[in-house]
Amino acid sequence: MATARRLDEDDSLDDFTPRRITLDGVEKVVHVAGNGPAVIVMTEMPGISPHVARFARWVRDAGFTVYMPSLFGRDGAVPDAEEGVAVFRRACVSAEFRAFAANESHPVTQWLRALARQAHAECGGPGVGAIGMCFTGNFALSMMLEPAMLAPVMCQPSLPMDKPAAMNIAPEELAVVGERLRREDLTVLAYRFEGDRHCRAERFAAFAQALGDRFVARVLPDSAANTVTPPFFAQVVASPHSVVTAHLIDEAGQPTVAARDEMLGFFAQRLRKG
Repeated sequence: MATARRLDEDDSLDDFTPRRITLDGVEKVVHVAGNGPAVIVMTEMPGISPHVARFARWVRDAGFTVYMPSLFGRDGAVPDAEEGVAVFRRACVSAEFRAFAANESHPVTQWLRALARQAHAECGGPGVGAIGMCFTGNFALSMMLEPAMLAPVMCQPSLPMDKPAAMNIAPEELAVVGERLRREDLTVLAYRFEGDRHCRAERFAAFAQALGDRFVARVLPDSAANTVTPPFFAQVVASPHSVVTAHLIDEAGQPTVAARDEMLGFFAQRLRKG
């Protein structure tokens, strides 16, 4: 698995290639590494932390090409509480994210769908996988509007911030995605901790009602969460939250490691067919 790096120091990301990719007239930096079918790793708030980079390396080492777009924050930075709150506030008022919109999709998901299309063209294979976390958790579902997307994973989807049962996707888009999931016999994997204050049971219930058995939910006990976390998670998030990053306990037999391995198996099953 991924080469061990310190998680309490900024990560240089020197084993990724930073690429400036312009799609639909918008340029973003995308950190790319690995070989094989493409998996898009979308960072949680407040940015591509050493924990997010560790997860991306696990995906890379499992035999995939990782595309990790820089969406907010300082790439590679340890999540500091004060800086993290500032990044969070900027993202909340950004037109790209619409953090409080209950029945609207994010404009940034159009760019991410275009990235999936390009990644599929570059890497080949049956299609593309994607994982969204926290602030980006819903994005993996919206990306299913792109035919190349085959393996969506939603980790603790936290938007909209003020409506626990809302899904942050336009109803007409949700209907199209649901029909596609049924027609192509696809599923969405979703993860949260039981006591997560930011991704509550009401949200998973809403997704389950909308998507039926196409929505495969995993709820981990709070006792499975790492209690030693960076300042942003300890002081601001302040509840079990990040299943495969800050709250993952990297030990054999841990529920969070089992969740990570299930995700990697899901990508392999969907992206290595044929």
